Amino acid sequence: MSTNTDNFDTSLVIREATDADRDALLALAQRDSRDLPSGLLLVAETGDEVRAAIALDSASVIADPFYPTTELIALLRARRSQLTGARRRRRRIAARTPLAGVRATG
Repeated sequence: MSTNTDNFDTSLVIREATDADRDALLALAQRDSRDLPSGLLLVAETGDEVRAAIALDSASVIADPFYPTTELIALLRARRSQLTGARRRRRRIAARTPLAGVRATG
């Protein structure tokens, strides 16, 4: 017996949400009985469906309660951690680096 998986889309994309995602995100938030988080969002998309999202600033999550999203949320949290950690490192470096053209006077 063979299993045909040609019609089963297993693709996963984690990306920043765009304006084109607004309706899908509002529907997702409604299915999850939550408010749409504010600010920049990362979405987990399988096939053509946004299944979960996380806010970069607040880490608020919305997810499809009718789809297994535990692993998607874990991946979104990991990616958020990478992005916010890189942002913090850039701020620390910028704080230690003198501005170009500015000389300390003594």
